[in-house]
Amino acid sequence: MSHDLHESLRDNVRVLGDSLGRTIADDQGDAFVDKIEAIRSFAKRGRQGDQQARRELIEYLRRLPDRDLLPVTRAFNQFLNLANIAEQHYRARFRRVEDYKPGSQPALDELLARAQEAGHHPRKLVETLAGMRVELVLTAHPTEVIRRTLIQKYDAIDDCLTAIEASSDYPEKASRAHGRLEELISQAWHTDEIRHERPTPVDEAKWGFAVIENSLWQAVPDFHRDLDSLLLETAGERLPLDAAPLRFASWMGGDRDGNPNVTAKVTREVLLLGRWMAADLYMRDLEQLKVELSMWKANSALRAEVGDEAEPYRVLLKRLAARVEATRDWAKACLDGRPHEGGAIIENRDQLYAPLLACYRSLCDVGLDTIANGVLLDTLRRVAVFGVTLTKLDIRQEASRHAQVFEELTDFLGLGHYREWDESQRQDFLLAELESPRPLIPRRWECSTETREVIDTFRVIAREQREALGTYIISMAAQPSDVLAVALLMKEVGGDVRLPIAPLFETLDDLNRAGDVIDRLLALPGYRHLAGDVQEVMIGYSDSAKDAGQLAAAWAQYRAQETLVQVCESHGVDLTLFHGRGGTVGRGGGPAHAAILSQPPGSVDGSLRVTEQGEMIRFKFGQPDIALRSMEIYTCAVLEATLLPPPAPEPVWREEMDRLAEIAHRGYVGVVRENPDFVPYFRAVTPEGALGRLPLGSRPTKRRQDGGVETLRAIPWIFAWTQTRLMLPAWLGSGDAFITRLEEDGGLERLREMRGRWPFFGTYLDMLEMLLAKGDVDITAYYEHRLVDEPSLQALGKDLRGRFTRLQSVLLEILDQQELLEETPLIRQAIEVRNPYIDPLHGLQAELLQRNRDADGAISPELSRALMVTMAGIAAGLRNTG
Repeated sequence: MSHDLHESLRDNVRVLGDSLGRTIADDQGDAFVDKIEAIRSFAKRGRQGDQQARRELIEYLRRLPDRDLLPVTRAFNQFLNLANIAEQHYRARFRRVEDYKPGSQPALDELLARAQEAGHHPRKLVETLAGMRVELVLTAHPTEVIRRTLIQKYDAIDDCLTAIEASSDYPEKASRAHGRLEELISQAWHTDEIRHERPTPVDEAKWGFAVIENSLWQAVPDFHRDLDSLLLETAGERLPLDAAPLRFASWMGGDRDGNPNVTAKVTREVLLLGRWMAADLYMRDLEQLKVELSMWKANSALRAEVGDEAEPYRVLLKRLAARVEATRDWAKACLDGRPHEGGAIIENRDQLYAPLLACYRSLCDVGLDTIANGVLLDTLRRVAVFGVTLTKLDIRQEASRHAQVFEELTDFLGLGHYREWDESQRQDFLLAELESPRPLIPRRWECSTETREVIDTFRVIAREQREALGTYIISMAAQPSDVLAVALLMKEVGGDVRLPIAPLFETLDDLNRAGDVIDRLLALPGYRHLAGDVQEVMIGYSDSAKDAGQLAAAWAQYRAQETLVQVCESHGVDLTLFHGRGGTVGRGGGPAHAAILSQPPGSVDGSLRVTEQGEMIRFKFGQPDIALRSMEIYTCAVLEATLLPPPAPEPVWREEMDRLAEIAHRGYVGVVRENPDFVPYFRAVTPEGALGRLPLGSRPTKRRQDGGVETLRAIPWIFAWTQTRLMLPAWLGSGDAFITRLEEDGGLERLREMRGRWPFFGTYLDMLEMLLAKGDVDITAYYEHRLVDEPSLQALGKDLRGRFTRLQSVLLEILDQQELLEETPLIRQAIEVRNPYIDPLHGLQAELLQRNRDADGAISPELSRALMVTMAGIAAGLRNTG
């Protein structure tokens, strides 16, 4: 990376930091700013190895009066958010989106050239892209700690940085941009960064739609324009008009797994909101098209449609706009619970697409191709991607909830007890009912509230257009009957709508049995008649890592995918794998390009679904330029994995991974499951107890309110460890495995060979390196010093820190490096810039946790808010929090 690029980032960090300092001085006074500068100076010197400065930092923080704690935490939190803005701006400007090695993510033109060199005909490239089915599924997991009102201000700050950079030769413009920047930073400082209430599922859905409105609506046609230009140059033709290599789906308002706040009523409301927002956005497009398409030349087909009009395009567009406006009014009326008295509405994609296509073909037929391929083509591309609903809404529910429906139903009908039947009995019953023409569920059936809610959800599905809905995902799926149960409920209650049904395999045992379950499912003629020759399967990353440890889980996920590919091939079925990745490495996160190319060969064959979770949606898609590059990265990765797949692993590498995974799993379980001090240590040293009060998302932090770590959702489990900088879920067990191998003859050579030649293993080590670089055992030790009293818990903490340190040394030996992140300077710089601002937040958080415990959770509202701000600030500083 050049010196100039570093300077661009540093300059913007300095501009934003100086402005924040002036804002704080105006509000709190110069003396307070001096305190902030003293804290930052101690932290910076401490990071440079000055142990005395570290001690002075802690003492200074502990002496702060209560009245200063909240504004101090807010000051450091705000700076970290501004640093993120500067970095996002830098990435957008210089097309650097992913935290990964320079040159590791090729541009699309480079990839197309490589594919041609490998013998793929240009026509093959067009066909592959046209047939690509990649869906990015936006989810609202509780990792987005920043309020939407602040996100809007931060986006405006980014615009100011652009204006400042563009006005170097225009002093008046520069002055206005700087003035606006000061205003926005002042607005942010005087805005409460912590929500007072949890967002509802509808709030989360609105946030997702806002990302589409403010960013993706522009990025999608820009992406297709760039793609068209490349294909015209490479293959002499554009992407087909109706092709959409990337589309968007959503779980916001559809994911009811463990979230009692997502009801059938909520799902219906979110679907209507999507229809309203889509109609509103298309109205803006149509208004522009009506202004621009004023020409009179038209082909006979368009003339037959509109008659002998002087401005035929405007006539057709006016008719279409009236229907779109009626659709918007209808959706609003439904949301308000009142009847709709307007005209005919747009029911499906074709009704919107066909009139636009007629205009496009007419313009091309009469020689006005330049006009056809302008704003009109952008709108056609939007329709191809977003349809009339913006996203497809997935539905997710636990397998046990479907089993409960059939338990109550079989009991009511006198057929026995469904839950007591073995798998064979369940399958026989479900398959017979799937083939039976008579209804199974009585019309007036008094069932439990929980069962009524499940049935009501299927009734919502029945009322919807098929294209509004995505996949029905079954969490905790374990047997073919779990899939058949959903198929039967869809037949009984879901009307004519038949959604793809994806079992989600998420624990280690489930992953190991996934191939067998799908093999038995596809062997059932009754199921194949329903499903046809396609099957979707979801792989869970979060819970498998929490269940088994990261290394063992990663290998189980890889093997499960390999087996699923083989099983589906043997049945003649097209498989789409749905990757349930989170933002952190501990939940399967990491750079998309590397993650996709590290999958087993054949598992990405032109189709892929993957979740984009929490704050990663904003980091990847929150601004048009960043979204454009993110879309290119996904397209590149899937195209490369399809046309130039990675090699299959050598048998000896498989044996190596089997052994490494076994050792790592044993080490992880030995600590997390078998050490009786582990749960008390986790609760003592992390802010897990206070985390439940942070109003992050609509879902509870636990699946059940009783029980231990196993009841915690994967997100708060990882969030809590991230706050203390131990990052335990991402590495525990790996050190045991690597240390064992390095002590044996040939172990180091074998691991280096796998790292260099096997993308799966190389990517795993790269992600481990990044997490270890973000970790800091000195900070963890301070949390222990402040919060842990029992000698046995202190001994466990010392052991865990020792494991972390040993793993760092071992990893550097495997990578043949002197320090972590040698090859990824942007990540290293980002961590170094942020650490002096994160360190005080850690010190304050530990202090506030102790005061909270001393007061039995009854600290003042202001100190409670300060504690939550420390969590938000640390999350902002470390970025991928959950």
